[in-house]
Amino acid sequence: MGAGDYYKILKVNRNATDEELKKAYKRLAMKWHPDKNHQQHPVKKEEAEAKFKQISEAYDVLSDPKKRQIYDFYGHYPLNSMKVKKENSDGDVSILKDEKLGVVESKLVCTLEELYKGCRRKLKISRAVPDEFGKLKSVDEILKVDIEPGWKKGTKITFPGKGNQEAGTSPSDLIFVVDEKPHAFFKRDGNDLVVTQKILLQEALIGKTLHLTTLDGRDLTIQVTDVVKPGYVLAVPNEGMPISKEPGKKGNLRIKFDVMFPSRLTTQQKYELKRILSNSDI
Repeated sequence: MGAGDYYKILKVNRNATDEELKKAYKRLAMKWHPDKNHQQHPVKKEEAEAKFKQISEAYDVLSDPKKRQIYDFYGHYPLNSMKVKKENSDGDVSILKDEKLGVVESKLVCTLEELYKGCRRKLKISRAVPDEFGKLKSVDEILKVDIEPGWKKGTKITFPGKGNQEAGTSPSDLIFVVDEKPHAFFKRDGNDLVVTQKILLQEALIGKTLHLTTLDGRDLTIQVTDVVKPGYVLAVPNEGMPISKEPGKKGNLRIKFDVMFPSRLTTQQKYELKRILSNSDI
C-alpha cells in the first residue's frame, strides 16, 4: 500500500487521535465483518473479507504508536524502506523506497555553493537487512559522498549493495540523485550563472562599478560602461558554473539589470534632461 492508504481505509485524517481511530475501526468493522448480514448493502462474502482484512490491518498499524510512526515515515509496514539523514547539517530526512529494479533512490539536496566548489558529504543511513534467522533488523552506516564541482541536478551517485535486503535476496543498490537548493542571489542556467542587479536610472545611463561576491567567496569587480537598455545583459566570461566534463572551464556569469526610475522630477530636472537628451545620439 502507498503512503496514506491506511488513513483512507479508516476514513480519518493523518492527525486522528487514538479515540477517533478506535471509533472509525468499530464502525467499519461492524459494517464489513464477513459474518454480518449485509442485506442493506449486498456484497459478496469474499469482498467483505478482503475489506475487513484491510480495515484490521490499517487499525493494527495506526493504533500502535511505533508502527504508526514507521508508516508515517515510510508509507509502508513492515519496514522495507531506508532513512537517510545528513550529519552535521539541518537534519533533513529523505525517505527512500525500494523500486522494482532493485534500487533505492533518494534526493541529495546540495547548495549552489557545494555544486560550485565541490565538497564531501557524510550521510548516515539506516537500512533493513536480515539477521541470521531471516528477521529484518536496522543497520546504521556512514557513507561519504564526493560532490564534484559543476555537477547538475539529476546527477546520480550509486552505492552498490548499500540498499535494503530481504531474506534470501541480494541487497539493493542505493542511489543518491543530486537536487539543487535555490540560491538567494544566483540562479543557475545550465553552465551559466544569472544574477539580477538593481541600478539607478543615472547609473544605467552613465555607467557603474559593480561589486559581487562569487560562490567561492571571491570579490568580483565589474565595470558597466555600456548604456543599459531594456533587455541588456552583461556577460562575464568564465565566472559561471564549473563544467564538470571540462576541468578548468566555466560558463558565463550573466548580469541582468533592474533599472529603478525616480518617482518624480522637478521642473528644472525635466528641463535639463530634455536639453541633454535632445543633443544625444539616440
